[in-house]
Amino acid sequence: MKILSQNYYGQAWLYLTVFITGAAVMVIELLGTRLIAPFYGASLYVWTSVISVTLIALALGYFIGGRWADQTRHFGLAFIIAVSGFLTLLVPWLTGPVLLATDPLGLRMGTFVSTLVLFTPSLLMLGMVGPFAVKLATSSLEGIGTSTGSIYAVSTVGSVIGTLFLGFYLFPQVGSREIFIGLAFALLFLALSVAYFERERIKLAVALPTVTVLLVISIVLLPFIADSGNQADENERYQTRFEQESLYGWVRVIDNPADNYRLLMMDGSTIGAASISHDENLLAYQEIVTHLPALVPGVQHALLVGQGAGHMATTLKRYGIQTDTLEIDPAVSDAARDYFNFEPTGKTIIGDARYEIRKLQGPYDLIIMDVFTGGSEPAHLLTIESMRQLQSLLSDDGLVALNFVSFLENGKNVALASVSKTLARVFPYQLTLIADPDRDFNDFIFIASDQQINIETTRLSPQQRRWFIQRLITLDLDQGIVLTDNYNPLESLQNRKSEFYRQIMIDSIGPDHFIR
Repeated sequence: MKILSQNYYGQAWLYLTVFITGAAVMVIELLGTRLIAPFYGASLYVWTSVISVTLIALALGYFIGGRWADQTRHFGLAFIIAVSGFLTLLVPWLTGPVLLATDPLGLRMGTFVSTLVLFTPSLLMLGMVGPFAVKLATSSLEGIGTSTGSIYAVSTVGSVIGTLFLGFYLFPQVGSREIFIGLAFALLFLALSVAYFERERIKLAVALPTVTVLLVISIVLLPFIADSGNQADENERYQTRFEQESLYGWVRVIDNPADNYRLLMMDGSTIGAASISHDENLLAYQEIVTHLPALVPGVQHALLVGQGAGHMATTLKRYGIQTDTLEIDPAVSDAARDYFNFEPTGKTIIGDARYEIRKLQGPYDLIIMDVFTGGSEPAHLLTIESMRQLQSLLSDDGLVALNFVSFLENGKNVALASVSKTLARVFPYQLTLIADPDRDFNDFIFIASDQQINIETTRLSPQQRRWFIQRLITLDLDQGIVLTDNYNPLESLQNRKSEFYRQIMIDSIGPDHFIR
C-alpha cells in the first residue's frame, strides 16, 4: 500500500494546507457573530444561524468538492483556496448592504438569511478543501480510510487551534473587520504556495495566473473594503465619541449635541444615557434608586450588577452608600469613567456576574441587577439558581431590585410573569413597578426581599409614596414559567420585545450606526 507518493503527496504542505483552512473555518464562524451582533443583537438566534449556516456550507462543500475532485483536471486546491480568500475579503464590504436588505425579514429570518448570504460562499469553498486533499493524499483504494482520517483530523486540529488563538489572543488585540481582511490575504498567499506544490498535477500556467489575478483584485479593493466600516458621517445628528470592540460586544459612546444627550451603547442596546451639558441621568427607570434607600433601614453597602454608565452608583453615593460595581466588559467600565464621570465608591469588579457573585462575601443591604436591556437577554442571570446566589449575599433586611424591559400587555405578558414567578420561588415578598405608567413597552422594576416591603413606612416622603403607588402593577402569574438553569426560554419569550426595541433604535439613530 502506498498512501502518499514519494515525489509529491508525501510533502507536509498538504497537511499544513488543511490545518490552515480548518482554522479559517472557525475564524469565519466565530467572527460572523461579531459582524451580525451590532445589528441583530448577540442573541441565541445569531449563534443558531451562524452555526447552522456553517454546517450547511461545509456539507455543500464536501459534496461539491468530492465530485469536482474526481472530475477536474484544470483547477485544484490553489484555485479553491484563492476563491475562498477573495470571498472572505468581500464579507466586511457586503455586511452593511446585506443587513439592511434583510432587516424587513425580522429578527429570526433576517439573522438567518443575512448569515446565509454573507458566509456561505467562503465557507463552501473551504469545505471543498477536504475532499480535494483526500484525493491528493490517496494513490490507491487501499488505505483510503487512513488518509481520509488523517486529513480530517489535521483539519479539525487546525479548527481547534484557530478557535483558541482567535478567542484567547487575536480578538482582544485586533478588530473583527481587520481579522477578516487578514484572513483573506493569508488564504490568498497560501493559494500561491499551493499552486507551486500542485505544479505536477495542475500546470502553473493555469493555476498561477488565476491566483495572481484574484490577489491583485483583492489588493485593489482593499482600501475600499477597509473604509467600508466607517459608515457614520460625523456631520450627522449623532456623533461617535468613542468605540471599542471588546470581547463581549461593540461598545460606543454616541452624542446628540442638538438634543443635548449622550448614549453609552453595547451593540444595539443603550446601557447608559445622560445630558451632555450636566451629565444628568436620562434613563427614567433609574429614578427608582432615589427611593430604594428609604425602604431599607440603615442601608450602607450596595452591589450594582451591570454598571453601565454608573449613574445608579453615583446616586447612591449621595445617600452615603458604598456601592460595589460588577461589570462584565472592561470597555464599558472605561467609557463610564471617561465619558460619564463615573467614580467608584466601592470595589470595581470586572467579570461575568454568575462567576464573580460566587466569590463575593457580602452582606449587602441592597443589590441592584441592571443587565436586562432592550437588546439581547443574559438569561442565565435570571433563574432560580441565580436569584439564590443573590439572596445569599443579602443582609437580613436587604432588598434585590431588578430592571426588566418588556411589554405590559395588561399584566398578561408571559416574560414578565415568568420573572415574577421565578423571584417568588426564592423571595417571599416582592413588588412590581412600571417606570412609565402611560406606555405598554416599558421598563419594569421588580423589588424582592425576605422581609415585608412596606411602602407605607414613615421613611418614605409623601411624594415618594405616591411615586410607588402610581407605578405598582399586578401581573397574571398563571401566564408565567419558572426559569431555571435547566429550562429557560426567556430569550424566546422576549423575541417581540427585541424586534421592537431594535426597530426603535434603528429609527432613532439610523441603521449606519449599527453596522461596522
